Amino acid sequence: MKTNMPELTQLKTERDQQKKQFIHLAQRIDKITQKMCELKEFDRKLKVMVNLETSEDNGQFGVGGSDPILLDSKHTMGKTHREVVRLMHHSLDNLENEIALGEQDKAELHKFLESQKVLLASTPSIWPTKGWMSSRFGYRISPFTGQKEFHKGIDISARINASIVAPAGGIVSFVGRDHGYGKVLTINHGYGLMTKYAHLNKSLVKKGQYIKRGETIALVGNTGRSTGPHLHYEVHLNRVAVNPLRYILN
Repeated sequence: MKTNMPELTQLKTERDQQKKQFIHLAQRIDKITQKMCELKEFDRKLKVMVNLETSEDNGQFGVGGSDPILLDSKHTMGKTHREVVRLMHHSLDNLENEIALGEQDKAELHKFLESQKVLLASTPSIWPTKGWMSSRFGYRISPFTGQKEFHKGIDISARINASIVAPAGGIVSFVGRDHGYGKVLTINHGYGLMTKYAHLNKSLVKKGQYIKRGETIALVGNTGRSTGPHLHYEVHLNRVAVNPLRYILN
């Protein structure tokens, strides 16, 4: 026994070191699991944004990872080598399943976003000019008649000749004068979306011309029925005026 004592002591030390290593690996698996949960929550939010969330999801998702007992050093130190390895394999199997499901979800989301790329490019999502909003969309008191009226767009006060840019790609459908609107420019973006720019000082594009988002299309003016230099900006969906602020990404 005295002869075997040094070897037994060494084996016990090695066993204890191995178990500590298993605990460390289990902790790493647990951290990876937590990160995957965060990624799945982010994926869920993306699906909600693009209307891909289904009633089957109900905001819940599976969770794989380490056995809670495996992370408890008091329990682990008392487990057999075979039991600890079994639990480790079980945790890794759960993670592999979660990864496989995540890859499938991401492939579906990517496919959907690719199909919507043209629509997103045609959505008027940026401010058409720099300035301050002097009048909002909806009912207001007319500055000319003092009567209640429906304002079909938003007014953005800006300096004379300030640049106006296209908030989305499209084709110029009208350039000219329109009664109280003064000099007007309209752009057809497709998918039932159209934008209108009024009280212009000058248009820099022609009818039928294709323009890209961010391209300068006109200059702010004071033409038509106006109390000062500003841009009257409208967004129409299927020929019905809608609030432009619904589309603008701040």
